[in-house]
Amino acid sequence: MPLEPFSIPLETIYLYGLIISGVLTVVYVLFADVFHFHGAGDGGLHFLNPVLIFAFITILSASGYLFEKLSSLHYLLILGISAVAAFMIVTLLNVFVLVPLSSAEESLVYKDSDLRGRIGTVITPIPVDGFGEVMIDSTSGRIAKPASSFDGEQIPNGTTVLVVQVKNGVLEVTVHQELESFI
Repeated sequence: MPLEPFSIPLETIYLYGLIISGVLTVVYVLFADVFHFHGAGDGGLHFLNPVLIFAFITILSASGYLFEKLSSLHYLLILGISAVAAFMIVTLLNVFVLVPLSSAEESLVYKDSDLRGRIGTVITPIPVDGFGEVMIDSTSGRIAKPASSFDGEQIPNGTTVLVVQVKNGVLEVTVHQELESFI
């Protein structure tokens, strides 16, 4: 006679656990950043990350349901096998997916203030009292920005320039003079 707590078959309990934990996992993944939900995983206890807990319950429920439906093993053995399988899969998920993702570069976006001190090339001549365009090589590609002369000089096309400051999205540049080695 199979175990039926609260007169509900174990397959049904596993199925409910699978559905509820699966839905909670998806909801957490989609909305954790919106509501700034952060689990204990942020403070150093990475195994208490809600994603890992939800994944553990989902895998435990799924394998428990399958074993209850497809085998005649004792319910405690099914629970033990399912728990070990869920633990192994969640550990692999944490080591090979979540940890690398958490240490990955967040974005390749730059701020205008990051461009100060960078070297670029004039691609559209910069008149004395007007605007031209400067191309700066970056790790994420090339950045073309409007530019004006910091010194009030005309700067021709192809000149290497140094970004002195950025005002309202416009680079203020000066001609870059490389230091020659004193040998």
